[in-house]
Amino acid sequence: MRTAATGTAPSAPARPAAPAPHAPDARRQELAHFLRSRRERISPEQVGLPSTGRRRTPGLRREEVAQLAAVGVTWYTWLEQGRDIQVSGQVLEAVSRALLLDPNERAHLYALAGAGDPLPTKDCSAVTPAVQLVLEQLSPLPACVLNGRYDVLGYNEMYARMLGGLDRLPFEERNLLWLLFTDPSYQERWVDLEHARRQVVARFRSGLAEHVNDPAWKALLARLRQTSPAFEEAWQRHDVSARDNGSKGFVHPELGALRMDYTNLWLGLRNGTRLVVYTPADDESRAKLDRLDGARGADRR
Repeated sequence: MRTAATGTAPSAPARPAAPAPHAPDARRQELAHFLRSRRERISPEQVGLPSTGRRRTPGLRREEVAQLAAVGVTWYTWLEQGRDIQVSGQVLEAVSRALLLDPNERAHLYALAGAGDPLPTKDCSAVTPAVQLVLEQLSPLPACVLNGRYDVLGYNEMYARMLGGLDRLPFEERNLLWLLFTDPSYQERWVDLEHARRQVVARFRSGLAEHVNDPAWKALLARLRQTSPAFEEAWQRHDVSARDNGSKGFVHPELGALRMDYTNLWLGLRNGTRLVVYTPADDESRAKLDRLDGARGADRR
């Protein structure tokens, strides 16, 4: 074991006094970038507005979003600029409908705006002896423990055989984001590397909304943006996604492609630390996993 919206739109709020022109904090700055990216992806035709010919910039204009959300143009402009203004959940709901946000994007908007009752999550820095035992007992199923920012806190031997061991790496590099964008040997283990990259970046951005001032999250983000142009390109899409269960394709150097379903078992608050268990998605992958387990047993004899 290695450890390591439907409903009635609200009436427009009274025009607020202009907020002080100081620089926005990290959360409001991220909110501004997110709103602009969502606005620019929507055409007037998508929301029932008439087309006015060629536009200098893509997507909707700010005044069009304000019209659709029934809020003041000045107020929405300040919101998108990251100004320090009060935002109610009712108005955020109207903005999310105007921007055609999906449930994950809507939750991300609320988290960035500090509205509702988002519970902050705390990431564990190590796995407990009890969780270590669970990892070991799950073999021959590959399994690992990840925190919210995708640090690999622990894994069993079958996970190491499927994706390559991480003992060769210092702890600060045992991070799935870092490996997906900087480690060629790890990248070779994925059937669809680009899809995996886009998915994990979108999920990382969703988690970051509740950790924008956390030094560990900020440091990882800065390292990735400085090191990997591919990460920077994916980051600028401003996509968000929930950490749901699903399927992944891996490439083993000897056995070939493995199609695996994965299940997240939360060890604390959702979006925090979780145990991820991989199970074969088809008979061919099950047979290959059995061969991998047999090789593990032979190595022990």
